[in-house]
Amino acid sequence: MASKAASKRLTKEYVAMQREPPPFIWAAPDEKNILNWNYLICGPPDSPFEGGEYHGVLMFPPEYPFKPPGIKMLTPSGRFAPDKKICFSMSDFHPASWNPAWSVATILTGLLSFMLSDEITTGSVNTTDADKRAWARKSHSWNIQQRKFKEAFPEYCTPTMRDLPNMGESVRGKSSDPTPSQPPQRSAPHRVIEQPRVTPNPQPIAAPPTTAESKAVVEANSSDTSGGWADLIWQKWRWGLFIAIAVIVSRLSSS
Repeated sequence: MASKAASKRLTKEYVAMQREPPPFIWAAPDEKNILNWNYLICGPPDSPFEGGEYHGVLMFPPEYPFKPPGIKMLTPSGRFAPDKKICFSMSDFHPASWNPAWSVATILTGLLSFMLSDEITTGSVNTTDADKRAWARKSHSWNIQQRKFKEAFPEYCTPTMRDLPNMGESVRGKSSDPTPSQPPQRSAPHRVIEQPRVTPNPQPIAAPPTTAESKAVVEANSSDTSGGWADLIWQKWRWGLFIAIAVIVSRLSSS
């Protein structure tokens, strides 16, 4: 039975595995026992294991993370003996070298690195690269016939091998998202809307006069002008007539 510390730590590591799995690796705990994990390794490109699918188990002690796990690979690979414990620096063969800071991702990344080497140790086998490639081609068809594989990874029990969540595209400098990226959307330019200028205390502007009004004004001005000239002429003629009468009277008086 897992200790409280082990259960908490392994739960946290499963969340981390789902969020950011290592390249070519996937792992998940058993639904009934969190101390038992099943893992999958896909053979990296340019290696004798390319195209291979390798199922294995991690067996954590109740004292994890203070003690290392046991490690097995179940799928024949030409590198490790099937269903036999593997001896390497992160396994329970070397408790003295174990570091509690190491995680499931660290352990399986180390196992993949060890798998790609030629070091002979307990649980390993000695075969040629041609043998490893032959096992890689048979690996998926072998896995889908195994009860443990079907129980652990039912979603991978397909006629053709499925890719793992992280197939190392980021490691090779490629994007893991098959959807082409969209060009950045440019934001619309900021439009400055000019506000109408308001003149303080505006003076009312008189409407232009109509045609009829203009005519009336002209006639009125004309009449005023004609009347003025008539009065002026009458004044001149009145004084002239008065002077003429005075002259006549003066002559009659003198005669």
